[in-house]
Amino acid sequence: MKEDTLVIHEIYKSIQGESTFAGLPCTFVRTTGCNLRCVWCDTPQAFYGGTRMTRAAVLAKALSLETELVEITGGEPLLQPAVLPLMADLCDAGKTVLIETSGEADVSGVDRRVHKIMDLKPPGSGESHRNRWSNLEHLTEGDEIKFVLADRADYEWMRDVIRERGIAARKLLASTVFGKLSARDLVAWVLEDKLGVRVQLQLHKHIWSPDATGV
Repeated sequence: MKEDTLVIHEIYKSIQGESTFAGLPCTFVRTTGCNLRCVWCDTPQAFYGGTRMTRAAVLAKALSLETELVEITGGEPLLQPAVLPLMADLCDAGKTVLIETSGEADVSGVDRRVHKIMDLKPPGSGESHRNRWSNLEHLTEGDEIKFVLADRADYEWMRDVIRERGIAARKLLASTVFGKLSARDLVAWVLEDKLGVRVQLQLHKHIWSPDATGV
């Protein structure tokens, strides 16, 4: 059955590199497969391959790494139906559960105990037309919206979306495409426009090589 197995790229323990949970020890369950092709994607290795595992086996492996925080990521994890009951299983086990999702996949079925970290794709991604705007209706107070920005045009798009979509009161994350946009420039623009966003860096890319996997 679809809800009994998942195709998994990797399961490992590290620190959370992004979001309001940045810096905390975290177990990552990375699923295989994504239906988007953002031009700056840093995990194309997760598009294909992987190992098919039972949901019970994925749960056991994630729990064996003994972190309070568990993130489901990809690829795009919501492409696999078994991700939904897996996240509920992890919540039932007492874990704080995060899911990183592209903003294209429907988030309405995600357990409300799970913290959704949902992208809204700016034009520089090449996938801005795929944003599922109705997902905004299914975000809770604990969820976070992430913008990954490649240039000034992406920044201005983010600024306009925040204002036009009325999401200024949400938890908003602004990231730079690593090696593409200066974090100093982003900070200057945010301060100038008085935007209530959290500027964040990808900690794992500063601790390890930007191309390192499994960290």
